[in-house]
Amino acid sequence: MSLPVPGSQQRLFPSGLVLASLLLALVCVGCAGPSHPRDLPTASDHTEADRLAQVRLELASGYFSMGQVSTALDEVKRALAVKPDFPEALSLRGLIYGQLGETALAEGSFRRALQLTPRDPNLMHNYAWFLCQQRRWQEADAWFGQATDRASSQDAPRSWRARGVCLAAGQRLEEAVDALWRADRMEPAHPVTVYHLALALLALDRLTQARSTIEAVLQRVETTTEPSLWLAVRLAHRARDEPALQRWA
Repeated sequence: MSLPVPGSQQRLFPSGLVLASLLLALVCVGCAGPSHPRDLPTASDHTEADRLAQVRLELASGYFSMGQVSTALDEVKRALAVKPDFPEALSLRGLIYGQLGETALAEGSFRRALQLTPRDPNLMHNYAWFLCQQRRWQEADAWFGQATDRASSQDAPRSWRARGVCLAAGQRLEEAVDALWRADRMEPAHPVTVYHLALALLALDRLTQARSTIEAVLQRVETTTEPSLWLAVRLAHRARDEPALQRWA
């Protein structure tokens, strides 16, 4: 997943690039539910239509993650042609329409998905992300709150991370730092979390904390990214630390 390149100090959270950085992790690709509420789902519960719709959804997710939005939308349409009430496909369609600027269509897709599975934290997460892209900050945070309350231990860091990015984009920086710290505790040294945490700390003029946050991750070669290195250069320059500036440059 590519990360946004830092902008100027006055525009630390550019909506286009920053809010695009997590899209790959947003799409929920799930299987159809069990045929009976007390049964565990098995292969026999899925019809041929279910399996075909799932394949189409996985293709759509892959295309969407690569930025091939029109192709992704075509595959989602094929999935929904086979299985019209497929919540995960409706959710992905909402993300796609949101990226295409079709706000009303996106809203309708998400609302229909949430009618079908109103307690699904992945759908709540995706809808919250859409609202964040629309700069509907309070609504977005409310939905992120529901998603983080219900998310599994595996998915919770992703929702806290996205919530922190959204809070920062809405200039609620202290809350953003809290959310990103929580994501970091759950999933330490994730490059997206650390990058946005350092940006939020910098925006709050907590330069020392921002530097220690980003530099601790850069010590680990496997988590080094170009945007993180550029941010480290900016922070070293801001602190007038010439040795660190030369090191990261």
